[in-house]
Amino acid sequence: MSVVTNTTTIGAIEAPSRRNTELALLAFAVVIPVFAYLNVGLAIDGEVPAGMLGYGLGLGLLASVAHLVVRKFAPYADPLLLPLATLLNGLGLVLIWRLDQSPRLIATSMRLYDSFSPDAPNQMMYSAIGIAMFVGVLLLLKDHRVLQRYTYISMVVALVLLLLPLVPGLGANVFGAKIWISVGGFSIQPGEFAKIVLAVFFSGYLMVKRDALALASRRFMGLYLPRGRDLGPILTIWAVSLLILVFENDLGTSLLFFGMFVIMLYVATERTSWIVMGLLMSVVGAVGVASFAGHVQARVDAWADPFACAAPPINSAACQQMSQVLMSFGSGGILGTGLGQGNSDLIGFAANSDFIFATVGEELGLTGVMAFLLLYGLIIERGVRTALAARDPFGKLLAMGLSGAFALQIFVVAGGVMGLIPLTGMTMPFLAYGGSSVIANWALIGILIRISDTARRPAPTPAPSTDAEPTQMVRYSETPPSGQ
Repeated sequence: MSVVTNTTTIGAIEAPSRRNTELALLAFAVVIPVFAYLNVGLAIDGEVPAGMLGYGLGLGLLASVAHLVVRKFAPYADPLLLPLATLLNGLGLVLIWRLDQSPRLIATSMRLYDSFSPDAPNQMMYSAIGIAMFVGVLLLLKDHRVLQRYTYISMVVALVLLLLPLVPGLGANVFGAKIWISVGGFSIQPGEFAKIVLAVFFSGYLMVKRDALALASRRFMGLYLPRGRDLGPILTIWAVSLLILVFENDLGTSLLFFGMFVIMLYVATERTSWIVMGLLMSVVGAVGVASFAGHVQARVDAWADPFACAAPPINSAACQQMSQVLMSFGSGGILGTGLGQGNSDLIGFAANSDFIFATVGEELGLTGVMAFLLLYGLIIERGVRTALAARDPFGKLLAMGLSGAFALQIFVVAGGVMGLIPLTGMTMPFLAYGGSSVIANWALIGILIRISDTARRPAPTPAPSTDAEPTQMVRYSETPPSGQ
């Protein structure tokens, strides 16, 4: 009885401590981007930027709303997730605003479209919608285990989201990839939301099927191979990811889709053979599609030798962009040229979306790149820690799936921009310009915070036992108090 009481008391003490820690970290998460905003303004114009006060107040208001909701509805949640996401979102807004000030991009936009519209105000609006989505998740999702009821509904919703860009009149072809839909003048990337819905489906499915998938029928070259009839799920997922790659020319989503399933499959079954088979199947599928898909082949060529195919007679646009990106990283050196003093705007219109990490590499150098990767790594680490702390198998798989999807997206974007792997066309979470990405990733953080709160919340105190009460009454009857 005393042990339970002490545990509850400790939990009650830790909750305010977590909230205070989160509030202090949130203050730094707002101050650092505001200071970066000031730095960019001074570097470009030599003056304090006029919009700094509005930017600081806007970011501070969004962070305060998110903190108050977490404090009220998820008091035991991990105190690092919200500040880390806020810091990355705030720095992303600064980088986008910095590129909005580029005379080259402004002149190019005026020449092609006779107008120029800055992207930073739109991104601030998308960030506000993302915070609203974050708040909605915490208000409506009281218990993450409710999502388990919608396992197969999630599968249907995910497939619909992934196939929407193929609908005539709805899908849009952007730079060779059919991953966008146009609704009411707004462009939406359904794949960003599909990764969350797919994580729900995979968690519910693997929780039920994990024992069957963990069985091995034979051993080959040191690996335990699963039974033939249990290969169906992974073959189906592999085929669907190939269809996405073939019909939508979207290497990033197909890698994310298939990789997330393999990670969750390994976590559920603890079979290394699934990882090996998943890697082999992804390589075979990517090589096979690249051999006949021109859009994918162009990105492979740009990865293999960007400077050769950027020069005449090829003059490939993908190679020209990739060569500019590599030169941006090279000119950054260790400490960078300084915020607002680089030339990453030479990359073109995709400089603030697909290639925004090149601006980090040039203006903040290798030091800045490592700092951003450390921030992303901390989010992934807290997500994995949440998975380990979860008390139910569905929560463990869901937290691991969301963290794995986030990690895969960081790897394919950073690896593609730095030339480690071919470009995939995905966006850097919270940094790059794009409404779908920032909204979906705020929803992802909201779900992780909900799982974390449930995992860290102290267990309810059981009702006191009444076994000793009859004995106590007997003793009173046998030995009456003195004076009676």
